[in-house]
Amino acid sequence: MKTTPTTKILAIGTINPGFEQSQVFAVLPDEVRETADLYLDGKIEQWYSLQGEKRGVAFIINATDPAVAHDMLEKLPLGKAHMMSFELIPIGPLNPLRFLQGMQPKP
Repeated sequence: MKTTPTTKILAIGTINPGFEQSQVFAVLPDEVRETADLYLDGKIEQWYSLQGEKRGVAFIINATDPAVAHDMLEKLPLGKAHMMSFELIPIGPLNPLRFLQGMQPKP
């Protein structure tokens, strides 16, 4: 089966152990401001809060290389302070759509 290209990076960020909530809250205004700048620059396409027991954020990043996304996220205030880590997952178009009736493989 033909693979689909990586078109985005899913970044799931959580606060690293050992940091008090007050330490994170002290950095949060700058973190939010710089994250909004990345959104307005088109580098972050979507942003969400994680729900349930796991607290953190999920970003859809307009990049195809996890290293590029990692570098960008490490430059944010929580990254610089080593307070937040991200799991980076390359994602792309839904490949099983190729099995839709009538779809022909491209030469």
